[in-house]
Amino acid sequence: MFKAMKSHISQQLKQINDAGLYKAERIITSPQNAAITVKSGKKVLNFCANNYLGLSDNPEVLKAAKESYEKWGYGLSSVRFICGT
Repeated sequence: MFKAMKSHISQQLKQINDAGLYKAERIITSPQNAAITVKSGKKVLNFCANNYLGLSDNPEVLKAAKESYEKWGYGLSSVRFICGT
């Protein structure tokens, strides 16, 4: 049964690849930001992360985050919908 399943999956992957629909992971070689560098050395816009505005390394945002950690701590004990409010 495994051989049949493996053959079926291989055929499906070949069809997907032949149709140009196979998605290969891009290797990111720079820090995550609005603009990133991929393995080929090409710089591209990073629309696949929640940092598309480039705020994750913004000095003002980092300063505010550090101040909030000092005041409120860091991390979640749990999420509210599991433990209640």
